[in-house]
Amino acid sequence: MTPDLCCPLVELRQYTVHADRRDDLVTLFDREFVETQEVLGARLIGQFRDLDAPGRFVWMRGFADMATRHEALTAFYYGPVWARHGAAANVTMIDSDDVHLLHPVDAGSGFPLPGVGGAVVRPPAAETSALVGVEIYPVAGDLREFAEFFTAEAEPALGAAPVARLETDPSPNTFPALPVHDDARVFVWVARFPDADAHAAHRAGWDERPGLRAELRRRLSGPPAVLRLAPTARSLLR
Repeated sequence: MTPDLCCPLVELRQYTVHADRRDDLVTLFDREFVETQEVLGARLIGQFRDLDAPGRFVWMRGFADMATRHEALTAFYYGPVWARHGAAANVTMIDSDDVHLLHPVDAGSGFPLPGVGGAVVRPPAAETSALVGVEIYPVAGDLREFAEFFTAEAEPALGAAPVARLETDPSPNTFPALPVHDDARVFVWVARFPDADAHAAHRAGWDERPGLRAELRRRLSGPPAVLRLAPTARSLLR
């Protein structure tokens, strides 16, 4: 990994929550669960409301490696902050097991954010019109070949540069209290858009290129998931 890119290991976490409690979780999370995880060895990459699913909260966190992940998760979930606030968080949730464990496709594909242990200055707490697009592609063949296809053919055609390209990390989950998908092989593409219209224009590019869309489908084992995410007031990625 390039030293100024975050992070060698990334969790993409999609929580199903009670729609009328999502804002309660966002408020609690932004207030109590950011610095308190980072001081233990995680990097909170971003927290988001899913614009198309009122009952979904999405967030990403990174780690230096699997050993650091195990130590950080153990210290946090068996520590004083979760003991005080875990029940209040859990009551907002229906399911928290939709989690992909990922790593950057190559040395230049990580998030352009400070890595674990590096200094980080979060932007002032504020809402933004920016939108983070996350596209999750279940890959039928070789992950690396798919990443090369997407980078060389899809990105130039669709006119959007990503902030990160990620793929499934095959490492065994050493913290089983928090499950991760162990049967998935996905390529995850993350990009920032100034607003919803810019994201819509990007997505419309697929409809204008049926040949490219057909080639994409040929390489997938199932339909992709396309997430339109609004950063919370304290999200680092925004």
